[in-house]
Amino acid sequence: MDAAALPATPAVIYDLAVLEERLQQVRRLRVQGGLKVLYSIKACAVAEVLRRIAPHVDGFSASSLFEARLSREVLGGGGEVHVTSPAYAPAELEELARHADHINFNSIPQYERCAPLAGGSRRGLRINPQYSQVADPRYDPCRPDSKLGVTLPQCAAAWARLMKSAHPPDGIHFHSHCESRDFSPLREIVRRIETALPGALRQVRWLNLGGGYLLEEGVDVSVLTGLVGDLKHRHPDLAVYFEPGKTLVNEAGSLVASVVDVFDREDVRIAVLDTSVNHQPEVFEYQRTPYVREATAAGAHEYLLAGGTCLAGDLFGRHRFSEPLKIGSRLTFRGVGAYALAKAHRFNGHNLPAIYLRLPSGELRLLKQYGYEDYRRRWC
Repeated sequence: MDAAALPATPAVIYDLAVLEERLQQVRRLRVQGGLKVLYSIKACAVAEVLRRIAPHVDGFSASSLFEARLSREVLGGGGEVHVTSPAYAPAELEELARHADHINFNSIPQYERCAPLAGGSRRGLRINPQYSQVADPRYDPCRPDSKLGVTLPQCAAAWARLMKSAHPPDGIHFHSHCESRDFSPLREIVRRIETALPGALRQVRWLNLGGGYLLEEGVDVSVLTGLVGDLKHRHPDLAVYFEPGKTLVNEAGSLVASVVDVFDREDVRIAVLDTSVNHQPEVFEYQRTPYVREATAAGAHEYLLAGGTCLAGDLFGRHRFSEPLKIGSRLTFRGVGAYALAKAHRFNGHNLPAIYLRLPSGELRLLKQYGYEDYRRRWC
């Protein structure tokens, strides 16, 4: 079944063949690099996608109680659940500890207040190495005055006290990058940790390198595997974790939309779609032009693609096509497997996209479809 034959749009399609390509690289990292890999479910939490990923990773990383619950439901007893969040409500920690194997704490006060409530979960401390190469401060975990993690000087001042407490840290977690193709900063971060906290990596059970790195074709992972090999050589009992998210699922996901109106404005023809930036919030957030599979730079027909809401900036940019667009034309946005559904919403009361799997045979299998009752339940 081809996307053009979808019974209705908008619809998000996850291609299992593309997902499998990414998972092959994860398997190589686990076997050759000695890494323990956790899939970060904040990128995409579609349960059937999680079930396809689960056999190829050591577990999932979550950022909230609900993500932890879903992770445990999908994994059962066969994988680890790690949770890292800037905020834990005291009332939810007991339940969180029933689902999570590891809970990482974001500040020294949070650690000292909440670690006794973590039950049988292993306890970690998120640090801020104050080193990254993220250009946009909105996405830089190590920006000045960052809320994310304990700075190394603060950690050094409290480390001895924490290690002597009734609940000493079992591990160290950091997350310092965003969509990086260069793993070299990890070496500097580990050097900074070992300088600020001498001997700490001999005291803890694990080091979590976080995510924010891309495993794309041509990306050199030798720095990552070399660093892990060096750490394992010097600390044979230290487990080293890595948390890919977007890089596993983004290219596997496409969003198919239909043209519902075409009209002229001052200097461009506008094609209005039955989707919107509500379904791809990062298009609006980053102000970037998404990739449309049917478009071609040499096309004779240019259109400004617009979403169907009343937001003036609900736009997908100008694209050229070989043939004129008409009512009912199908367009495919590629590379929307991460964060699109996780951030999608129903502004103006527009429905959410249906969700499909594309099997290796090419068959499309419907996973989820929404309707008015789903919308109504939120408000009534």
